[in-house]
Amino acid sequence: MKRAGVLPGFGLTLGFTLLYLGLIVVIPLATLFTGTASFSLGDLQAALLSPRVLAAFRLSFAASLVAALVTAVFGFLLAWVLVRYRFPGRSAVDALVDLPFALPTAVGGIALTALWSDNGWLGQLAATAGIKVAFTPLGVVVALVFIGFPFVVRMVQPVLQDLDPAIEEAASSLGADRLQTFSRVILPQAAPAIVSGSVLAFARALGEYGTVVFISGNMPLRTETVPFLILARLEQYDYAGATAVAVLMLLLAASLLLAVNALQGRGAAAGGAHR
Repeated sequence: MKRAGVLPGFGLTLGFTLLYLGLIVVIPLATLFTGTASFSLGDLQAALLSPRVLAAFRLSFAASLVAALVTAVFGFLLAWVLVRYRFPGRSAVDALVDLPFALPTAVGGIALTALWSDNGWLGQLAATAGIKVAFTPLGVVVALVFIGFPFVVRMVQPVLQDLDPAIEEAASSLGADRLQTFSRVILPQAAPAIVSGSVLAFARALGEYGTVVFISGNMPLRTETVPFLILARLEQYDYAGATAVAVLMLLLAASLLLAVNALQGRGAAAGGAHR
């Protein structure tokens, strides 16, 4: 006898899932490729190999990579503090981690620009040290760190919470110092979550517009990112150029995510074989 369940059968649920993904994900993305199907090789070269486009891609990928690395380090440290220590205001700090998720990106961009401009609180301190943040590539990195670090914190927190303290005690009883315990016991357990959170932060940073648009200044060849370049071409009625840039961005981002997922799968398999 078949046991009745709350959800319908596999065929119906799979069909609904595929329909949902097709309407929400596959079909909208496929329209980008159909829009470039009539392009000649010369048209693509003209649209994608101009100095402005190459500079925008360099800045977007370099800033996103730097921001992902920064969020990997400081996101792990923040997750460690929230899990391992009890202090006044801990609940408030934990709630503030999710603020970039709930805050409109334009509001975050305006706040960061006011804070890091030459007459802002932190911008004045940085200016005394000869560092300019707002309207520079550094400002783009700051904005991308702001919107990316919650991914790492929320991915690492459950792992640290589930980590059995007895494992650390066993390592200490076997003569391991704190550095050895961290590098050989804690870090291998948390590494997959750190990588996953960093990849999510990197992917979010690649397509970020609202937070970056104010603090970057959007100067072509200097602080212009790919999302703003696409919008600029749309405002100039250059739909072909905007579509070509969007397709290249989609292909590069998808390739990077697939490569990282493959590396994560190999790492998990190697870890399982080692155990």
